[in-house]
Amino acid sequence: MATIALDRLVKRYGKMAVVHGIDLRVNDGEFVVLVGPSGCGKSTTLRMIAGLEDISEGTVSIDGHVVNEFEPKDRNIAMVFQNYAIYPHMSVAQNIGFGLYTSKLTHGEKTKRIADTARLLGLESLLDRRPSQLSGGQRQRVAIGRAMVRNPVAFLFDEPLSNLDAQLRAQMRIEIKKLHQRLGTTIVFVTHDQVEAMTMADRIVVMRDGHILQVGTPMELYDNPTDVFTARFIGSPTMNLIPATLREQAGHRVAELDQVQASVRLPSNFPIADIGADVLVGVRPHDLVVDQAGAGTGIALKGEVSVVEPLGSETLVHLEIGGTAVIATAPGKIIPRAGDRVTVRAPEGSLYLFDAKSERALCRT
Repeated sequence: MATIALDRLVKRYGKMAVVHGIDLRVNDGEFVVLVGPSGCGKSTTLRMIAGLEDISEGTVSIDGHVVNEFEPKDRNIAMVFQNYAIYPHMSVAQNIGFGLYTSKLTHGEKTKRIADTARLLGLESLLDRRPSQLSGGQRQRVAIGRAMVRNPVAFLFDEPLSNLDAQLRAQMRIEIKKLHQRLGTTIVFVTHDQVEAMTMADRIVVMRDGHILQVGTPMELYDNPTDVFTARFIGSPTMNLIPATLREQAGHRVAELDQVQASVRLPSNFPIADIGADVLVGVRPHDLVVDQAGAGTGIALKGEVSVVEPLGSETLVHLEIGGTAVIATAPGKIIPRAGDRVTVRAPEGSLYLFDAKSERALCRT
């Protein structure tokens, strides 16, 4: 196992920078997920750690040693790719053992290590099969096995579940998480899927345009996003954002929701004093609940239902509130109809306020 440290890491292609001086420390045995949209620099960062991309500036350190000039084979790390990268003409056993080809282990030691790895991954009965005889999930386990068999100090995963269907993705998320719990090896995992990030990571690194926006545990990012992008990227369905304006009402500072007969009272220590400033009021769909009884505490908003998505345990209710598309939730047995006028409520403490220009978080109320 090993720590991985990135210090002011930069990647340029010609004059164009795609990673802008990022700093990150992955602790020994930690499962860290780099998440962000396509083109944000997460895979490029992973490839610089692996040695598959040259570093323009800064350093990559593994277990305290700067490895900028090390060849990939000398970094004692293993990488699992999106497209499996297993050999179709080889058996499962041969694919798993491929990384041992140049090792100094005896034939018996290699055979034992392949068998141990196959047992951990549930591949014992498939060792004689070719990749064409395997399912997508089995092929991905073979790719992981080929990385595991070398006993690396760290695993790097580059969107390894992207080619799997929804059910297999959910299954493989559990398999990889269990594997990490058994082995305790440092893992850096790249994905654009925030559900993968939330369910697997010890810590999540949110990236955008080659910058790190926020680093924290899944619940830290969910509960306390530092900007609009993180707030909307983490959490499914995405956070609602409703335009508002800062006003004074009866000696109190409030965020008055534009085109809606509602306002949010702000804390007395609210950091911005510019009355008339544009802000965004954020509320997560699971905190914004269709109010069937017509009573409750917190902010209440009225809107017209446009689309309903019954999910069994709950219902997602899409509605228009003052010209803004909003998603609320209702218990699974409550299914409003398109065109209905409904009231939705959010409890105190569930609202977020963001500056509309900088998109930085201001407070939670």
